[in-house]
Amino acid sequence: MFANSKRYAGETCKFYVSVSYPIKYRQVFIVDFSFFAVICPSARGLRRVLLAVGLCLLAACAPQPQVWHQEGYVFGTRVDLSIYDDGGHTRDAATAAFDDVLREFDRLHRAWHAWQPSELSRLNEALAAGRTAQVSGELAALLQEAQRLSALGDGLFDPGIGRLIALWGFQADEFAPRLPDREAVQTFLRTRPGIRQLHIEHDAVRSENPAVQIDLGGYAKGYALDRAAEILRQHGFHNALINIGGNLLALGSKGGTPWRIGIQHPREGAPLATLPLYDGEAVGTSGDYQRYFELDGRRYSHLIDPRSGAPAQGTQSLTVLVTPRPQAGVISDAASKAPFIAGARHWRDYTRRYGIDHALRVDADGSIQITRALRARTQLPARIQAQVQVVE
Repeated sequence: MFANSKRYAGETCKFYVSVSYPIKYRQVFIVDFSFFAVICPSARGLRRVLLAVGLCLLAACAPQPQVWHQEGYVFGTRVDLSIYDDGGHTRDAATAAFDDVLREFDRLHRAWHAWQPSELSRLNEALAAGRTAQVSGELAALLQEAQRLSALGDGLFDPGIGRLIALWGFQADEFAPRLPDREAVQTFLRTRPGIRQLHIEHDAVRSENPAVQIDLGGYAKGYALDRAAEILRQHGFHNALINIGGNLLALGSKGGTPWRIGIQHPREGAPLATLPLYDGEAVGTSGDYQRYFELDGRRYSHLIDPRSGAPAQGTQSLTVLVTPRPQAGVISDAASKAPFIAGARHWRDYTRRYGIDHALRVDADGSIQITRALRARTQLPARIQAQVQVVE
């Protein structure tokens, strides 16, 4: 028989394998919990033991905090969903929420695919033929918001240059390292297509420029972040972190402390910086390391400058943090594009246009610029601090 001793209130009480029922034998009190027995010299000591044991049992039976995780792959990138639960939900409830989020991501991916049959590809076919297309109310609203966000960035972020993206080979699951036909690019530039040339009336969309082709690759992930947050709240989860290929949105906290995230270094495997992310905040990063090819020692990314018709060359990555506001996910995705393309001289002007105070830029030479607001809440590795310039 296993036995152990512990002092309570100056008395030594012993713990044994259980007996059948509580008894008092020769002034020694014994109580049976069906799995062990406690023996104390007095009732006072026994009460102390019972209180301690009761508290332990309550703690053992109380719901325990959990962090549930689910991974997926959509929009051509990895998805990582995390839910912090204080014990009020089951794993099955979390799984049901995850499943609904991933189904929604898949729906959006299929509806807005630029080079496979989809609602978006049908719209592009109609635009190329000079016809008016009837689209869903959801897509019509999204296109109107994309027009507004594009205008804020002077068209540097322009979902209407899908044909140029295709010329560079980035409208494909796999792309070959080749340059586009120069004359085809010049022809595109002469036609000057852009999302500003869409005419949207309720659910009817048309354009007088048949060269306008919509590609929502720089917009869909942000929209998906906002939809995921809405779905998780509908399932009763208010503490979560949503990560779609480095675009993140936080709900609530992780047990009372903020979620902590890392910003990827564009040329190294280690994080460039880490920082806390609070309820309702979203982070978006544009980088030349996500979709790109190299040719003759030069890197060409999918982030194309519509003014030159070629991939932007001055920036390795640009990260923005959007403080809580409606459509924080959408803004975080779109608002990193124009500053990335604008380059060293004007990137900060464009982040201000989107109402963003927290931003970080890595130049083509590896030097780092970070706004004072973001620097105040980030941790940077010692090895790169000498490369960092703080800007207002």
